Amino acid sequence: MTPGARTQAAIELLDQIIDAARENGAAADTLIARYFSTRRYAGSKDRRAVRELVYAAIRRAGEAPESGRAAMVGLARDDDTIAAGFDGSAHGPAPIDDDEPAAKAGTAPAWIGKRFRASEIDPAEAAALVERAPLDLRVNVLKGGSLDLFADLGAEPIPGLPNALRLPSGTSIEASDAFRTGLVEVQDAGSQMVTHAARVEPGMAVIDLCAGAGGKSLALAAMMANQGTILATDTDRGRLSRLPQRAERAGASIIETRLLNPNNESEALADWTGRADVVLVDAPCSGTGTWRRNPEARWRLTPARIERLVDTQRRLLSIAAPLVKPGGALVYIVCSLLDEEGASQVTRFLSGHPGWATEQPMPFGRERGSGRRLTPLHDATDGFFVARLRRPC
Repeated sequence: MTPGARTQAAIELLDQIIDAARENGAAADTLIARYFSTRRYAGSKDRRAVRELVYAAIRRAGEAPESGRAAMVGLARDDDTIAAGFDGSAHGPAPIDDDEPAAKAGTAPAWIGKRFRASEIDPAEAAALVERAPLDLRVNVLKGGSLDLFADLGAEPIPGLPNALRLPSGTSIEASDAFRTGLVEVQDAGSQMVTHAARVEPGMAVIDLCAGAGGKSLALAAMMANQGTILATDTDRGRLSRLPQRAERAGASIIETRLLNPNNESEALADWTGRADVVLVDAPCSGTGTWRRNPEARWRLTPARIERLVDTQRRLLSIAAPLVKPGGALVYIVCSLLDEEGASQVTRFLSGHPGWATEQPMPFGRERGSGRRLTPLHDATDGFFVARLRRPC
């Protein structure tokens, strides 16, 4: 592909991604994969170059651009090399007019920026949210994984985490024997840190209430030396169905899965009332802490959606509390930096649950309300809020 053809491909993809963000359609990665599945003429270098153009344009635009061309024109205003791709060739886009509209540079939509400021996320912290993320791995001790893995690719241990490795952005390990045989799992360092807030031990009974595809369940099983019981639940059949195969690959035999019906979770979990040593609630949230990996996600958010998520988080905490045994712990996690989803949720929970107390959840991050907060700028991780709540005996 010529530079012009690559630029045009990026414009076409950005049009699709912008439309999908407005209509809650497929994610950018999915759309890029579909696009190139029907364009076999594009080689690996072309696909990589187009992908980099697309994500550079997404990261640059805080507000959803009017069009893919506006997004790319904005990028071209900052880079003469990209501007040269608007060459008017047979497969390239028309040259840029001097007065042509361009997407404005920014970190987030203005209304989210106000909420960041209310949550004491300063501009530098916010800007770091859309930088490229490294590839973090959790070494699986259940399979005998070691920190020597991927040394040839530049992997380095992550300070403070006993079984974590970091590789440069863009590194691919999915085809490696170490990944295929379960010696490592892809998991952001921040996700590993907040999972440590569970403080699980071998023999415990643990519930991962919003398990999804099970990344934290697998980490908990390793911390428990594969001894005890982990009940991994979710209302998303597609995501939860991936966990049994992942658990088998990881050698985690103590994980049981249970699909829950929305709004009937308590009934389905009645047999676990007052039994769990730890209930981990990795609640659905705005995902503002994960924009490094999904930068177009900030175009999908609306105030109404956040309001619905806050209601869901509150309901999940009320479902989780009765499952904790006397003296046990409830660990609340969101990958959001907004106080309304984090610190304020915990304050509300404590006001409605007399006798419950907060504990220091982990040594990482910084104090935020009754919990701790991780940010890309301060901790070199995705953004998280975590709190550990102890039920009275």
